Amino acid sequence: MEQRKSASAEDSYVASLYDKGTDQILKKIGEESAEVIMAAKSDGNDKIIYEVADLWFHVLVLLRHKNISVDDIETELARRFGISGLEEKRNRTKKP
Repeated sequence: MEQRKSASAEDSYVASLYDKGTDQILKKIGEESAEVIMAAKSDGNDKIIYEVADLWFHVLVLLRHKNISVDDIETELARRFGISGLEEKRNRTKKP
């Protein structure tokens, strides 16, 4: 994705998303999320796999756009490991 970030928006879908900015990337994530939901309500896993791949792809575009690495996400998940979801929610501090 890093290579495509610097590509021409006319030649690269990823570059065009970066060029259009956060709102367009978020719009795509919203669309893909809805498609995952619809796929999950239908029969068969192939469509779910296809749509989740699209969703993950667009989330990765967002992370790269915001200069957040997959390692940052893995670190956060590791921090949560061993803590129940309910306890983790109670321990959250509100972010400004």
